[in-house]
Order: sequence, then C-alpha cells, then structure tokens
Amino acid sequence: MTIAVGDQLPNIELFSLGQNGPEARSSAEIFGGRKTILFAVPGAFTPTCHQNHAPGFIAAFDELKAKGVDEIFCLSVNDPFVMNAWAEVLGAKDKITLLSDGNGSFTKAVGLELDGSGFGLGHRSLRYAMLIEDGVVKVLNVEDVPTEAEVSGAQAMLKSL
Repeated sequence: MTIAVGDQLPNIELFSLGQNGPEARSSAEIFGGRKTILFAVPGAFTPTCHQNHAPGFIAAFDELKAKGVDEIFCLSVNDPFVMNAWAEVLGAKDKITLLSDGNGSFTKAVGLELDGSGFGLGHRSLRYAMLIEDGVVKVLNVEDVPTEAEVSGAQAMLKSL
C-alpha cells in the first residue's frame, strides 16, 4: 500500500556517512517535530537526478527555508558512501541532507518502489517529493514518469507551501 497524505511515516532506519562510517538514524528522529521536505530519486548520479531534481532543490533552498521548511532531505536506494560522494559533487552539504536507504526498507514500507531491473538498476525508489510535518505526510507528489522531475521538483513544492 502506498503512503498517502495524512499518514504517519513508518519508523525505519536510514543512513548517512559520519566520521566513523555509516550512521543509522530513525525516520521518526529525522522527520519528527519539525517541517521537512523529503525528495527521493531513483539513483545518485543518474541523469535526471543529477542534472535536474537535486540541483532544483539546491537552487530553491533559500525560498524553501523562507517558507518555514526546517530541513531538506534527499533519499535514494544507494549506499551512504555513494550518497556522500554525490553530496560533495553536487555541493549540497550545506543545503540538503542526503539519506541512504541502501536496503530499500523505507522505500518498500512507504510503497514507492521502482523495479529498475530491466535497466540493471535493481529495486529503487520512485521519484517523489513529500512535505512532512512532525512525521506526517502533508503533500505527496509522485512522478508518473521516472525520467521527469516536474511534479516532484522544487518549484512544485514551493507552490504547495
């Protein structure tokens, strides 16, 4: 079942790269008690993700913060090392927190999984963006076509705020 507006996010561990390697944090800790945006991409460094989706949120960072967003997160079914390298290449470290869902546990739990095995990608995340307030989904924009980043892009999220 796909998560919907009004639903509480499942409490699943997500990872980021810390000083001593991968560090786990629960989604309840990450998204609880504040207003956040989570956008998900099928893969770090993939064309639409790297050239359009993530850069759009980086460019809109100040506008999103001005509308009351406390933090912006990007999630992908990639390992934390890849996500950290991607954050460095994007220049995102001061604007977007990149999260690893390496096992796809969060992605499966919210019902937003993409089967990319036909392209050699395995199981990945659909492309989407969520506005989350205290762990509850307030806006959910899912792309119909994974190679597009229109309804899940930063400009669409700005219009939702």
